[in-house]
Amino acid sequence: MQVSVRDNNVEQALRALKKKLQREGVFREMKLKQHFEKPSVKKAREQAEAIRRARKLARKKAQREGGL
Repeated sequence: MQVSVRDNNVEQALRALKKKLQREGVFREMKLKQHFEKPSVKKAREQAEAIRRARKLARKKAQREGGL
């Protein structure tokens, strides 16, 4: 991952880097890896996340179709 610093504006480059890391899920992954997670707990969490993603996608799709 690379972020360029323009006009010696380090703060702006840091903001861009943080945004990229957030989008990639690096912070979330670091937080999850701080402690051991039992396989059964990991499986349940991943299933819950998948359900949440599916519901969110369905909501967005319904809103798009309803808005037309």
